Amino acid sequence: MSLPSPPTERGAEVGRRIGVGLMFGLWKPRVLGAWRMPATGPAILAVNHSHNIDGPMVMGVAPRPTHFLIKKEAFVGPLGAFLSGIGQLKVDRASADRAAIGQALGVLENGGVLGIFPEGTRGEGDFASLRAGLAYFAVRSGAPIVPVAVLGSSDRPGRMVKGLPPLRSRVDVVFGDPFEAGDGSGRRTRRALDEATERIQKQLTSHLENARRLTGR
Repeated sequence: MSLPSPPTERGAEVGRRIGVGLMFGLWKPRVLGAWRMPATGPAILAVNHSHNIDGPMVMGVAPRPTHFLIKKEAFVGPLGAFLSGIGQLKVDRASADRAAIGQALGVLENGGVLGIFPEGTRGEGDFASLRAGLAYFAVRSGAPIVPVAVLGSSDRPGRMVKGLPPLRSRVDVVFGDPFEAGDGSGRRTRRALDEATERIQKQLTSHLENARRLTGR
């Protein structure tokens, strides 16, 4: 089966430039370990998701243009055209979205960077519950996973609006060491994906704990 055409890296680079301007204008990002991200070749950024700004923040501060899988509900009106224009991928989370899967694999096949929120939706941001999609993309493509922890001051107890850090507050973005999700066998069975998901969860949880110690969050 031929894969749908992936979005352009040029569009994602435009998104990166817009993101970095907005994020540094509204908040005070502190980026740690960005050098760990592979300089070339396919890579998957696995990002925890507790703030509304997680995607734009990582898109802006990552060293390379990134194509995020974003829920289709966000692609409404002018915003939808804008997200598509900056190389982001619309995904229907309620079904096996073959078009989105094909586009995401196309990004990796072309040596690009795919961004995923493996928890599926915004929540505690602790990687406690992972969906199998991340393991599928990693095992199918062979691309390394780079864990990314976004830690912001909206974590403070008593905040009325949890999803958005206060303006001009510090937001830490910590990149971890790349790792392989598969066991080297190339298997893509359900069992292999379940085992890969377990390995991924341990790695991501460990990275988040290290990031919290490093930043004092």
